[in-house]
Amino acid sequence: MKLYDYYRSSAAYRVRIALNLKGVAPDERTFVHLRMGNQRAQDYLSLNPQGLVPALQLDEAHVLTQSLAICEYLDETHPSPPLLPADALGRARVRAVALAIACEIHPLNNLRVLNYLLHTLGVSAEQKDGWYRYWVDVGLEALETQLAREPATGRFCHGDTPTLADICLVPQIANARRFDIDMSPYPTLTRIEAALNELPAFAAAAPARQPDAE
Repeated sequence: MKLYDYYRSSAAYRVRIALNLKGVAPDERTFVHLRMGNQRAQDYLSLNPQGLVPALQLDEAHVLTQSLAICEYLDETHPSPPLLPADALGRARVRAVALAIACEIHPLNNLRVLNYLLHTLGVSAEQKDGWYRYWVDVGLEALETQLAREPATGRFCHGDTPTLADICLVPQIANARRFDIDMSPYPTLTRIEAALNELPAFAAAAPARQPDAE
């Protein structure tokens, strides 16, 4: 098993957390430096035509892409501890929180979108940062409202056991902090984040602790 990773990638961060929770260590890690454009190299595109990280190569014939698909694969092949609740309603809730981050917040502020704003549309750095702040705040505000009012929220996003929702939340907040987003309006989210970062699986996956961290 070979993990294609980048320390600052929120999506790769999710997979690192999932691997740690499952106690699964890749046989090999290759670091794809997104800011240097390594993801557009032909050898990587032949492996993952999307040119994104992470990718998890199981063998010569099988390469998994998309972080949530990889996390669910790990959950199905290494069922303990589970990343999804046992009940259908709980699974739907956890997936909804995870997708609110992975599909609604993250795609609007990842590196290739911000680069397009700067280098293709020609917006200023201030306008680009304003775009980032706007969409992050829209997403986090909705999550804060949801998690603060729903009784299924516990120590973590869903009860007191880490789930796929938490795997998505911590990298998104780390990304927001890197861009100096004011997190004070989101006390529920930051409370959950602090509790999760006390867990070894989350702490070990942090960007600053990766071998390729700059």
